[in-house]
Amino acid sequence: MHNFEFVKPSTVADAVQALAAEEAQPLSGGQTLIPSMKARLNAPEVLVSLMGIAEMQGIRHEGDMLEVGAATTHARVATEAAAAFPGLAGLAAQIGDPAVRNRGTLGGSLANNDPSACYPAAALGTGAVIVTNAREIAADDFFLGMFTTALDEDEIITSVRFPIPQKSAYGKFLQPASRFALTGVFVAKYADGVRVAVTGASENGVFRWSEAEAALASDFSAEALSGLSCPADDMIADLHGSAAYRAHLVAVMTRRAVVAAS
Repeated sequence: MHNFEFVKPSTVADAVQALAAEEAQPLSGGQTLIPSMKARLNAPEVLVSLMGIAEMQGIRHEGDMLEVGAATTHARVATEAAAAFPGLAGLAAQIGDPAVRNRGTLGGSLANNDPSACYPAAALGTGAVIVTNAREIAADDFFLGMFTTALDEDEIITSVRFPIPQKSAYGKFLQPASRFALTGVFVAKYADGVRVAVTGASENGVFRWSEAEAALASDFSAEALSGLSCPADDMIADLHGSAAYRAHLVAVMTRRAVVAAS
């Protein structure tokens, strides 16, 4: 790992100012950034830690909305969100191992947008709003493809607002070595419809399965999904599974998520 300057601001404004430096990068949980730096695949001149910013920490429950600070760890979401939003807490509890859950953060996961990360499925599956230092971005507009988001270079996620569903659950088929989702599906039922978001399967990153949403909107049961299959086009094919296998897993994990939510 090369030499770099480390900055730990205490406010969002100070963080934005520090990130204006040449070759500066934000550091949240560091679960992707630090390994890439150790492998010399990334070499920022300045690391700006977001973990000391109080306004980016914690969970706030107001009515039918749960707002989670972007620097909140997976472990805190798994425990502190359990009463208000068990579907989200259950997803957080399945991320990585205890070491990862106690360092990784919500904002870091969404900003990195790994195609097999869990949190993008929760954000897209609930129609969450990603709040940054500059604006608010609907989840449907935030994820633009593998490792690509709508964030500008000088923009950082400060919190995420999740509309709390009537029922929800996350079905995850994990890759045992990495504990990423080989395929993961987040299902959320609201008064006005159902959202189904899939991670780990597509070469284009997280996506909504509209056919399943339509079927579940009229009958929120595993039986409503009988006969439905997700197209294998654009699915990831690698040593862990073919495109057809991942397409099959999408249907299986969606049914499991619906059963768990019910």
